Amino acid sequence: MVGQEKVYETLAALGIEFEYTEHPAAPTIEIARQYWKNLDSTHCKNLFFRNHKGNRHYLVILQCDHDMAIHDMEKMLKQGKLSFASEARMEKYLGLRPGSVSPFGLLNDTEHHVYVFLDKHLQEAKRLSFHPNDNHASLAIKTEDFIRYMDYVGNAYEWNYINTERNNFQFSTFNFQLT
Repeated sequence: MVGQEKVYETLAALGIEFEYTEHPAAPTIEIARQYWKNLDSTHCKNLFFRNHKGNRHYLVILQCDHDMAIHDMEKMLKQGKLSFASEARMEKYLGLRPGSVSPFGLLNDTEHHVYVFLDKHLQEAKRLSFHPNDNHASLAIKTEDFIRYMDYVGNAYEWNYINTERNNFQFSTFNFQLT
């Protein structure tokens, strides 16, 4: 199977079943859509950001058809300007290359440096799909199993609504504290 072996080892250790689809490189949502036709799941977009100082990193996971307003997130975090993290930072904190960003990259973040924001709409999905840290394949897992995975991996995370009509974040509860 294509992808980092530790992804499959972790899923097996947690007893998480998955559907596997191998396909040509799919570094963008637009390209990946053509290969997801037979994968019954909610497909996710994974965005990796850094703050202006470069000392905080965030993984934002949302439905692939949703957008987010980065300026609203900047205001909420009060960390200054956010930008996409560089390839070097992606490699350092997630062990990934551009086009392969996935929550499975958190397995490589042994110091739990990356904070994760999850679109609350994803909780309504039966199954979610992600790359197994390589964009030549996709995995679909049950949403409750994804939550078990997130709890296991140990990075701090929170669920938030993303208002797609106004294209901004709406936080129902916010307990995130920067240290």
